[in-house]
Amino acid sequence: MALKIDPWSFPAPELDPPEQGRRSIVLGGGCFWCTEAVYSQLDGVLSVRPGYAGGTGETANYRAVCTGTTDHVEVIEVAYDAGKISLGQILKLFFSIAHDPTQKDRQGNDVGRQYRSAIFTADAQQQRVAEAYLAQIARDRLFDTPVVTEVVPLEVFYEAEEYHHDYAARNPNQPYIRAVSTPKVEKLKAVHGDMLKAAAKAG
Repeated sequence: MALKIDPWSFPAPELDPPEQGRRSIVLGGGCFWCTEAVYSQLDGVLSVRPGYAGGTGETANYRAVCTGTTDHVEVIEVAYDAGKISLGQILKLFFSIAHDPTQKDRQGNDVGRQYRSAIFTADAQQQRVAEAYLAQIARDRLFDTPVVTEVVPLEVFYEAEEYHHDYAARNPNQPYIRAVSTPKVEKLKAVHGDMLKAAAKAG
């Protein structure tokens, strides 16, 4: 990742209005196995579901999405208790830990539009917070190269096939998980240990 500062110093959004109750945001940052593994560790996160967004229902399946021709993104739906963790905190981790927002239509060796960086917003307030944060990141020049994250209203979230759910947790020794997912989780634990669920802290 082309961060110009260390992740401990990555700033929170200046715009992060307080909220209460159950909320959700859909995020695309490369392989959904990896982003799911990161957000599942967080206190205040109620559930994380892998899925697809940006394309049609007819092509919302893994085989079609992997062709890179469907306009879908591999995403996660993060449901959270807004009284415990804010949208701004979730977005801060999205940009500083979960993926590299400067890579267009790829994440590392995973190449294709299905791996593009995207935030699918549920309402106008989420859209404002996300767009303001992108402007803040650009203003402060936090990355060596431009951030290419798309911010678009969510039309439909299509849940992924069952075997994708909790994939990293169920397959910790799979080579891809060990090479790509585990380092992100370890980085999260090192930088934001205070944000983890009790079970994640003990693990």
